[in-house]
Amino acid sequence: MRLGVIDIGSNTVHMLVVDAHWGARPLPTVSHKMELRLSEHTDHQGHIDEQGVRSLERFAGECLRIAEDQGVERVMGFVTSAIREAGNGDGVLSMVRSSTGADLQILSGEDEARLTFLAVRRWFGWSSGKLLMVDIGGGSLEIASGIDEDPDVAMSFELGAGRVTRTMLQGDPPSAEQVREARKQVRATIARGMRELTKAGEPDLAVGTSKTMRTLARVLGAAPASDGLHAKRHLERAALSDLVPRLAGMPAARRATLPGVSASRSHQLLAGAMVAEAAMDLLRVDRLEICPWALREGVILNELDLMRME
Repeated sequence: MRLGVIDIGSNTVHMLVVDAHWGARPLPTVSHKMELRLSEHTDHQGHIDEQGVRSLERFAGECLRIAEDQGVERVMGFVTSAIREAGNGDGVLSMVRSSTGADLQILSGEDEARLTFLAVRRWFGWSSGKLLMVDIGGGSLEIASGIDEDPDVAMSFELGAGRVTRTMLQGDPPSAEQVREARKQVRATIARGMRELTKAGEPDLAVGTSKTMRTLARVLGAAPASDGLHAKRHLERAALSDLVPRLAGMPAARRATLPGVSASRSHQLLAGAMVAEAAMDLLRVDRLEICPWALREGVILNELDLMRME
């Protein structure tokens, strides 16, 4: 059957249409996305502004039209930190539902971690043993660890690349003092969750997901997207530690000339690198294997499992 999933992130809004059934790999057929940057449409009261709401309504309407055109039988929609944390988040979703018919559900940070972990487990399989998953989005950082498909520990931190850029690294490039303070805050925030993560035990395989992780790996020499999903990609902590100070001294325009870095995301590359380095340091991980599947695929796989039980 054909499924559609609408992913409303802090930076990008994305609809993916897949041909899928239980027990088989979902096959992407249509992808529709735009950079809406909902986190930048938040006013001083923490509310999504009118422009952000109208843009979201337009995108949701486009997604439903595409779903109908493509013969999609079931559409799932979810929102993450930008709307989850907005003071008017429930109202925004109600307006979108009323004007377009799109039913978008709020995922908690823990749910994000659990569903992304499910996608990683299915990609690498049982032979990978105990998994540690690190995912950096625009608004939040998710870390999960476990031996099964449902992780033993699933945590979310308000340390997305866009959020850290917006709140801690405003300069272009930021000052040395901003970088030092951001480094301190990022590491202190992750360290608060280290007890639970340490109790989960040493992983057999550590994995990174998300556009930020893929971009950092590409900057450091990983295969380009044109090589396909199955090209082996990884991120080394030592190379990342060398990259961070280089990025700190570059304006966004210079970062955009690096391999795999788009102009629209270049401003938050430093923040993503700092969060990734901090997580790897504190978790004592020297290398992350890069997984091409993440939250969207986890939502699809979970839905297929639920449909199987109906």
